[in-house]
Amino acid sequence: MRLLLIEDDAQLSALIRDQLQDRGYQVDMAGDGEEGLLLLQRGCYDGCILDRMLPELDGLSLLRAARRQGINTPVLMLTALGRTQDLVDGLEGGADDYLAKPFAMPELLARVAVLVRHGPRQAAHTCSVYDLTLDPDALLLSGPNGSCSLTPRERDMFLLLFQRAGEVVPRELFFGNVWGVDAEVGESSLDTYVYFLRRRLRSVGTSARLTTRRGVGYCLEVTG
Repeated sequence: MRLLLIEDDAQLSALIRDQLQDRGYQVDMAGDGEEGLLLLQRGCYDGCILDRMLPELDGLSLLRAARRQGINTPVLMLTALGRTQDLVDGLEGGADDYLAKPFAMPELLARVAVLVRHGPRQAAHTCSVYDLTLDPDALLLSGPNGSCSLTPRERDMFLLLFQRAGEVVPRELFFGNVWGVDAEVGESSLDTYVYFLRRRLRSVGTSARLTTRRGVGYCLEVTG
């Protein structure tokens, strides 16, 4: 399960992240609303924990913008604003659940478990970056020239690349997230799958390229 945590309190954010990772979740973090919305727009998360009072873009405005764009990721909103009207505003703005600060960590963890169990608000659960769309459930990658089918492992690799589009994804992250930390996988296996991903990208006519950062990893980006 992949979660997005949008919280500007670095100490609280690290605490929540560690607790979630101990329970097997993969957690990405954002420290302000603009960065959080950018990550959420990629649509590859099973759930989002969203602070309401954020710099750059407040959590409620972020959530409303995301819902207007059709982003259906389940959202648990955290806030120090605990009035009934604040709760109503959050739920009407698109939150699936609402938890006032201060909160007990066991309650947060229990609510997150329920949040991801219920799944997206709508049937569609696609990820979009650049001119590409990934449907993880249907194992389908789409671009300007059509669509192509993926294997489950190719899908998992694209999920990592979509979540971190424009950033270098270390080779070790592919091994840990796609094959598993205990799997005995050779370097050549990753290289072979990268070759497959590049073929998929060419087949759908995208302007995005999967570039190599030698000795580090790979980056899904638009160059030139």
